[in-house]
Amino acid sequence: MRVDPSENFAPVRAGRLALAARARGCYLRQVSAITDQDGIIESVHLSPLALVLSKADRPDLPLEIVNSAFCELTGYAEAEIVGRNCRFLSGELTDPTARAQLRNAITQRHPVMLDIVNYRRDGTTFRNGVMITPIYGANGELAWFLGSQVNLGSADVHALKHRRKDAAQVVAGLPPRQKQVLKSMARGLLNKQIAWELKLSEKTVKMHRALLIERLNVATSAEAIRIAIEAEL
Repeated sequence: MRVDPSENFAPVRAGRLALAARARGCYLRQVSAITDQDGIIESVHLSPLALVLSKADRPDLPLEIVNSAFCELTGYAEAEIVGRNCRFLSGELTDPTARAQLRNAITQRHPVMLDIVNYRRDGTTFRNGVMITPIYGANGELAWFLGSQVNLGSADVHALKHRRKDAAQVVAGLPPRQKQVLKSMARGLLNKQIAWELKLSEKTVKMHRALLIERLNVATSAEAIRIAIEAEL
């Protein structure tokens, strides 16, 4: 009886395919974990908003990641910013009370947003609608502080108030579950932590996150977080 030689290699091929499938599955799980933990960093780089990140375990919270929008807003090059605390934007007209509010929010690990006078590299001032919020790591420990800056201009003294009102209207249009996910995002929680808190699967949380980002008409999670905090969600 003639035997097809390929049959002798069928178990080998099957074994190799199984190993490849397991390796691919492991790789995808690793990529998923990295994406969840580092997605906020990617958001900072991709966002048209001025955004910065400070590592929470570093003394004096020096800026570690800044995007091009922040450089454009302040006039500083990235190399001049990284390693410095964000207070370098302060000056003579910066309200000490506002600075104290920012320090207190950082100490208490809760989101804050306020109107503060800051200085560009050329010495000119701008009204900064600044936001700071904590971001937690996969282990549940505080990992980063996310900062966002918006030039409020000088013509409208109620610019931040109007932004808050607009944000509240947009957030009000979200379905209840997406609003819950957004609120958790604004508290700095990752997908896995949100899933545990809301008793949902991580896949479902990711779906709601993608949908709410689309509904809010923003490009990144960092921008969605700012809207949530503006809306005082």
